[in-house]
Amino acid sequence: MAINTRNRGTFDWLIIVLYLALVGIGWVNIISASIDPTENYNLFDLSNLYAKQLLFIGLSILLIIFILSLEAKFFERFASIIYVVSILSLLGLFVFGKTISGATSWYGFGSFGLQPSEFAKAATALALAKYLSDIQTDVKSFVHQLRAFVIIALPAICIIPQPDPGSALVYAAFFFPLYREGLSGIYLIIGSVVVGLFILTLAFGPYYVIAGIFAIAVILLIMNRKKRFGKRLYYVLPIVSMLFVFSVDYIFQNVFEQRHRDRFNVVLGKDVDMKSIGYNTYQSEIAIGNGGLFGKGFLKGTQTKGDFVPEQQTDYIFSTVGEEWGFLGSTLVIFLFVGLMLRVIILAERQKSQFSRIYGYSVAGILFIHFLVNIGMVTGVLPTVGIPLPFFSYGGSSLWGFTILLFIFVKLDSNRVNDW
Repeated sequence: MAINTRNRGTFDWLIIVLYLALVGIGWVNIISASIDPTENYNLFDLSNLYAKQLLFIGLSILLIIFILSLEAKFFERFASIIYVVSILSLLGLFVFGKTISGATSWYGFGSFGLQPSEFAKAATALALAKYLSDIQTDVKSFVHQLRAFVIIALPAICIIPQPDPGSALVYAAFFFPLYREGLSGIYLIIGSVVVGLFILTLAFGPYYVIAGIFAIAVILLIMNRKKRFGKRLYYVLPIVSMLFVFSVDYIFQNVFEQRHRDRFNVVLGKDVDMKSIGYNTYQSEIAIGNGGLFGKGFLKGTQTKGDFVPEQQTDYIFSTVGEEWGFLGSTLVIFLFVGLMLRVIILAERQKSQFSRIYGYSVAGILFIHFLVNIGMVTGVLPTVGIPLPFFSYGGSSLWGFTILLFIFVKLDSNRVNDW
């Protein structure tokens, strides 16, 4: 059996190196996406985005030093208070918030803004870890499941009306730690079936989907005709599924906003207007395709330097990687992200403290959802929902939020809270 010889109080340097690599590569691409190559570099001119991001990186280092200087037990002891403060900060936006790009998601401080939803993810991860570790059991009890869902849902409910559905979507990541702690897989199955039926209905229409459901139900019934028990499910589930399929059009037309409907239609290949709602994705795909195997080189991307991709320094930063560093550069970035997430999961499994393990899985889940949705959005596989690529996208709130999220876990792991 392998023995972990790492001394108490030391840090996992692999996570730190991966973090620095991602932040550094992200900053280089922010330079490329925001600089005019005919101008001189000025790292101290805060009117430039890359200079501001460098300032944000410097402040992130201070945040890391502060987090690592705290007692590891601090995060468990004050998890509930941190969570409540986070919820209050989200609610305060409806009174004091600043509207940017149609969303009231920011507190304005002069030319700078602070987005509390970026910090709420770490607060929710702490609160969930605190609750589940306090009950000292798995989450098979419905009461415990309900309370855990409330902890997860509260910040999401506060974020949706801003409106910021992309940030609210990220809270689905907390099913990862719940599943690890004993949540029945039936929830994941139901969720996957609902999403699948929703997308299939939009793509092919309700009647084809209902025909498919009916055919599958008949096949299953024939295969299990000798069973005496459980046959009701073969009648109930298809009926429920068919009713849901018939409700999809109503949900799509009356619950989703027009911009969300348009984004789904872009991905599904329906009613695509490349000059409006599909423009960002279309230009992003062109940029990535231009990169080829080796890329066009730093500051040489024609799509990037021509400002064809809107918001390229934020949500669409990966298109800069694809164009200027090509398939090989994109693959390297993906490997760095995958390596970071796997490392967090490996360390989470080593924890003896349930609090640390749950928090570690929460970190991995949040990073995974951001990574998956952002890359899928930029490459046109998923609808545009507007969430940043961790450690890469421009923005202080995003960088600080992910830095806090990750380095709380680094602190928990380094101090071997699993020895308590």
